[in-house]
Amino acid sequence: MRDTILYSGALAQTIRQGGLTWFHLQFLLGFRRLGYDVVFLDRIEDGMCVDDERRPATFADSVNRRDFLAVMRRFGLEHSFSLDVNRGRETLGLPRGDVIERARSAIALVNVMGYCDDPGVIEAVPRRVFLDIDPGFAQMWRELGLYDAFVGHDRFATLARGIGRPGCTTPTCDLAWTTLPQPVVLEHWPVAPPRPDAAFTGIGAWRGPNGPVEYAGHLYGLRCHEFRKFFALPGRCPRESFAQALAIDPGDAKDIAALEGHGWQLLDPIATAGSPDRYRDFIAASKAEFMVPKQMYVDTASGLLSDRSCYYLAAGRPVLARDTGLENLYPCGDGLLTFTTLDEAVAGVERIAADYSRHCRAAREIAVACFDSDRVLTRFLDDVLA
Repeated sequence: MRDTILYSGALAQTIRQGGLTWFHLQFLLGFRRLGYDVVFLDRIEDGMCVDDERRPATFADSVNRRDFLAVMRRFGLEHSFSLDVNRGRETLGLPRGDVIERARSAIALVNVMGYCDDPGVIEAVPRRVFLDIDPGFAQMWRELGLYDAFVGHDRFATLARGIGRPGCTTPTCDLAWTTLPQPVVLEHWPVAPPRPDAAFTGIGAWRGPNGPVEYAGHLYGLRCHEFRKFFALPGRCPRESFAQALAIDPGDAKDIAALEGHGWQLLDPIATAGSPDRYRDFIAASKAEFMVPKQMYVDTASGLLSDRSCYYLAAGRPVLARDTGLENLYPCGDGLLTFTTLDEAVAGVERIAADYSRHCRAAREIAVACFDSDRVLTRFLDDVLA
């Protein structure tokens, strides 16, 4: 009988965000590749649901329900999930009683940002791993006495590979952290033919769900605060084009005008990257990624390289990334280039364009060497199960 891993994260409520769907799939499919049975735990309420026109809808009539079930079927997970609807009024997939029974014999619950909050499941499983994918926020909230997301867990893992290292200001909260790079199931990210005439692109949210955090006398901001430093990039690189599939609220009209005025093409992230296929196709149709992370990740020297960047690399697309402390963690220079200033970003664009095929080859080589899910998840489990 194969060992079971429970994995919990928000997919049903973010179903039109192709990147988050792929994020969870890397773990679910990656664990399965290693020979484990996986049970995916999710929850949703009517207030999180929309219809095809993005209007509020009940779960029964929502695109959330339809697309969630489609993803489960497509990736062979239709018998391996439990979706709690409206706090127990309905369950899709495995009933709660079956989940608790599976939890008792499971080797661990991998709980993304503590998303599973069912006390019956948490108490039944022998190891409860908090998986931090938005580093800095939860740690600072706990230190400031605002909120403790780590309660109920006994293992702690983060994609912030710099945590606990000299120079990283992300608080450890006196917890022992396992760090890992983003795993990528490479068979789902084949190399795409180079696109030298395409755009430097990116995918993301201008602000995201969390506000800035003031901690130890420093204000740690969001992607918008960091990206503004690089508004002028398209004008400095007139031979290239730049596009962002950006979730940005109309209330940020000044930033929208500034982006477009400087030559950034803004794309609807749902229309261009709102499903797993569209997301992967968008990356494959890009020349390279221009990646600016949340200012939180930059200013803490977190060592985070986004999951999006790892998918670009796997597809054979060079990544030009705002440095978060990556130079000592990954082979930077070919395929993966970093910058801290506008001048360095311009130089990075020019380097990629000058020897594009070489950077494409190097990108895939980095993905194979650093992010292959078989290796990443084997090491992760060795650490958290020790």
